[in-house]
Amino acid sequence: MAVSKLVLAATSGKSSKILLGLRVLAFLATLSAAIVMGLNKETKTFVVGNVGNTPIKATFTAKFQHTPAFVYFVVANAMVSFHNLLMVALQLFGGKTELTAFRLLSIAILDMLNVTLLSAAANAAAFMAEVGKNGNKHARWDKICDRFATYCDHGAGALIAAFAGVVLMVIISAVSISRLVQPNNKCSISTAASPSVAP
Repeated sequence: MAVSKLVLAATSGKSSKILLGLRVLAFLATLSAAIVMGLNKETKTFVVGNVGNTPIKATFTAKFQHTPAFVYFVVANAMVSFHNLLMVALQLFGGKTELTAFRLLSIAILDMLNVTLLSAAANAAAFMAEVGKNGNKHARWDKICDRFATYCDHGAGALIAAFAGVVLMVIISAVSISRLVQPNNKCSISTAASPSVAP
């Protein structure tokens, strides 16, 4: 119901303000997800063996660069945040430029592409986070979250922000698509209202 109300409001004069607010929230969500995951790193020292009574220690570091899905997650969130930042800047500083049908269509297509990109990245990262938390006994993949708790907690926070960005981008995409109907309606109304001139 909330999404439908936003979409209906988008066809009114408040569409620009609604889109601006949604894009700012999506920018903050995706940017925070990219920063948190990009800075996610934890180093710990473990005892891996003993020689007599002397323990042998080794230092291990968990970083997001070790997992391609997390690298893709950071890149995708950065790209989506840049897209929303660009859209916000154009809306605030672009002047009163006329939104033609081609521009509205281009924005709607870009929004849909960003929804797909962000959704794929968030789901890929969530799959790897599940493996890191619980492991996989069939593939003999050990879990790491019992040893790198801070690393996993930061990753979980980044995932929450990313999925919030996915929800916001879905709403933004719906609003962008609904705005495509607006110029067509105006054109049809003006055409119908114009009197026909008989030869």
